[in-house]
Amino acid sequence: MDDYPLLNLFWTMLWFFLWIMWLFLLFRVIMDIFRSDDLSGWGKAGWLILALVLPYVGVLVYVIARGKSMGKRDVQEAKERDAAFKAYIRDAAGTEGGGSHKSGGHVEDLSKLADLKDKGAITEEEYQRAKSKLLV
Repeated sequence: MDDYPLLNLFWTMLWFFLWIMWLFLLFRVIMDIFRSDDLSGWGKAGWLILALVLPYVGVLVYVIARGKSMGKRDVQEAKERDAAFKAYIRDAAGTEGGGSHKSGGHVEDLSKLADLKDKGAITEEEYQRAKSKLLV
């Protein structure tokens, strides 16, 4: 290590970092090519060949030509993922519509029971009996 100057080490680290960033961008571009619905099969094949045969130029041209739609697809996918997560939470909690319904669910009933116990309106034994009836 004595014959490798510190500045060369920094340059090596910089080039390694840039290479990793480029690989990350290449994989993002390839993923975007395959998930894009507005491209035909031939269009996808053309972009993929361009990105793999001329890697630096192909990725750069793709980001310049389709970067805006790439961002829109990312935002749309994030919204769909968020909606699916919220639907899963509502389903798991047993509520329809985020807890603002009038029919009540187990979670809402348990919350009301806990509030009554905290206020002293019911005892711990009454709370446990009511809770066991709700969960059965």
